[in-house]
Amino acid sequence: MDHSGAETASIAHRVFTFEENNTLPSLTVSIPEVLDPQYGMYVWPCAVVLAQYLWTHAEELRNKTVLELGAGVSLPGVVAAKCGAKVILSDSAELPHCLENCRRSCEANRLPDVPVLGLTWGEISPDLVLLPALDIILGSDVFYEPEDFENVIVTAAFLLRKNPKAQFWTTYQERRAHLAGSALPGNHTVQMMVITLRTEDS
Repeated sequence: MDHSGAETASIAHRVFTFEENNTLPSLTVSIPEVLDPQYGMYVWPCAVVLAQYLWTHAEELRNKTVLELGAGVSLPGVVAAKCGAKVILSDSAELPHCLENCRRSCEANRLPDVPVLGLTWGEISPDLVLLPALDIILGSDVFYEPEDFENVIVTAAFLLRKNPKAQFWTTYQERRAHLAGSALPGNHTVQMMVITLRTEDS
């Protein structure tokens, strides 16, 4: 397997601690970031917001089957697994370095049994079709590049139709075009959406 770029890039571990909640003690996780602009595998604010939301809903996650789309650094998926969910991490089948980073996150947090799948948005692949029944689909900052929006929606819609009772939990960061990609400090506006399949009753 060719890891040429990812192997030469510098990897740093960021530690996140989630405060004690009603049922669980505090949780600390370590997330590897690949410090190379070519890969973009950083923990963005959307991932932190989604992970915090998962932690505050830990009771709902226990024994649920959860798929994270575009996992990359996998912070939300790792937190879901630590809450007792049966987690599957996924990223593009065309980006092996992202899949490798998902595996790194699992290793760093002692989650050896979490599967990592290559699922490319917009493609109805055998791995997508053969997924087990899902309760929750996660997506942190998957609505980042406008050219990807349709493919993300195709994948999410396919999964929701296959799992009519499932929910898609996703976070989206509002970005002004002239500030996108800048390192300026300041407030970040992150929106959280829970998307469900529309039924005849709704």
